[in-house]
Amino acid sequence: MSDLVEVRDLAVSLGRGRARREILHGVDLTVRPGEIVGLIGETGSGKTTLARSLLGLNRIDRGTVSVTGTDVGGLRGGALRAFRRAGSVQYVFQDPLQSLDPDLPLGRSVGEALEVRGSSQIADRVAEALARVGLDPALAARRPAEVSGGQRQRAAIARAMITEPRLLICDEPVSALDASSRTAVLELLLRLRDPHRGTAAGEAGRVGGHRTGQLFISHDLGSVAGVTDRIAVLYHGRIVEAGATAQIIGDPTHPYTRLLVGSAPTLDGAGLDRAARAVLRAQLV
Repeated sequence: MSDLVEVRDLAVSLGRGRARREILHGVDLTVRPGEIVGLIGETGSGKTTLARSLLGLNRIDRGTVSVTGTDVGGLRGGALRAFRRAGSVQYVFQDPLQSLDPDLPLGRSVGEALEVRGSSQIADRVAEALARVGLDPALAARRPAEVSGGQRQRAAIARAMITEPRLLICDEPVSALDASSRTAVLELLLRLRDPHRGTAAGEAGRVGGHRTGQLFISHDLGSVAGVTDRIAVLYHGRIVEAGATAQIIGDPTHPYTRLLVGSAPTLDGAGLDRAARAVLRAQLV
């Protein structure tokens, strides 16, 4: 099975002149069809820089970035615009209230990519996309401020999925939601991954004859652990640990990963005590 994402020895620097510094240092990452890979790390670790690199938004210093078989790092100008417009990679942002146009009905936002393509039967496809993520198609007439946070995020996911992408990048997709909405969106992401997870899941998990892979970016290990197949831990611009989710959660080896696992009560029921956290933080210095 070929990889949707194959990142090898990626280094990316940001800034200008003397302020320019390397953010990512020799990163390796893969995502396979139908797989959810969690990218976990604290703020400033380089998670969003890596995601932007997958979209060709950052110039790379060294290494390779292949997405759906395309050398994204080598794209420029019209070729890069064509890659983005193809819709094979879609992005779900943290705050749907900001990522959705507040002046447009949800249906217009969800179908915008189809309008750009000049597609036909847009209204029918928007209704289908909304139903796929568990929303009443009648909500297409409402504006973002007129629905709940969970409904907005579902609409944002519908907008991403309407182009039948091969890769879905979810950047902190539940951090702005309350507990019940967070659970609902996480369950939705699982259904999009698994075509055998019920009837609705069968419709959502396999689109356009392929299974959509997901890169789930978060600082919250508890959310990531519940939906992912594999986890990569990003610390100060480096992948310090990667493997099957159960392995990472059950037997973390790097001090930073151990600190994350021990600080998440939903994973071990108690979390680390203050002394244990101090020891692990000392190892990270």
